[in-house]
Amino acid sequence: MTAIAFNTLQFTRRLTQAGASQQLAEATAEAFKDACGEAELATKRDIERLEAKIEAKIDRLESRMDVGLAETKNEMIKWGVGLAVAQIALLLGILIKLT
Repeated sequence: MTAIAFNTLQFTRRLTQAGASQQLAEATAEAFKDACGEAELATKRDIERLEAKIEAKIDRLESRMDVGLAETKNEMIKWGVGLAVAQIALLLGILIKLT
């Protein structure tokens, strides 16, 4: 993170031109400078790093979802085949019983 560049002299001049006392203008400029220095701003590099982390997490989640979907598909196929076999056995049993 980085701090904002702040021109205290220009800030003080503007305040005094607007009617503030020199002492008030200087104190205000220093307080504003301190506040700007404490502010945490993201640089382009910070944002790029964060973007890379988020993309990596998304890729991992997509991989996990793909695995989960494949497992679900396999489970559905197993159940479908099992039900088909059970139906065939039931029909054969009924046909044998009727004949």
